[in-house]
Amino acid sequence: MSKSHEQQLSRRERQIMDILHRSSEASVADVVAELPQPPTHTAVRAFLSILERKGHVRRRKDGKRFIYRPARSRRRAARDALNRVLDVFFNDSLGDVVAAHLADPSSRIQRKELDRIAKIINQARKGEPSDD
Repeated sequence: MSKSHEQQLSRRERQIMDILHRSSEASVADVVAELPQPPTHTAVRAFLSILERKGHVRRRKDGKRFIYRPARSRRRAARDALNRVLDVFFNDSLGDVVAAHLADPSSRIQRKELDRIAKIINQARKGEPSDD
């Protein structure tokens, strides 16, 4: 994993990335229109430049404006974030993550989700790819 993808995102950067993932691509004005309590266009441009430097965003020229899009899919970004959590908090143990979640009395995991997890585990044991 590249160093730029390991960097933590600020709250505002995460909000911008969520907008870009939902819309696939957006201009500064599009992002400003969707942000809660939006900062100025200049501030959003600065955030997008930072995200581009960190490797999270790509841009293309469209007339006089730039259009921004995520550099990686939401699924890939989620996988990278999970790997960071595994490394930092759980010593790379997926079992410890699952155990911690299941042991939490506030986690309300439904039977359907447990069945789905069991199916994925069985597929992994057989060396079959998961359809998730």
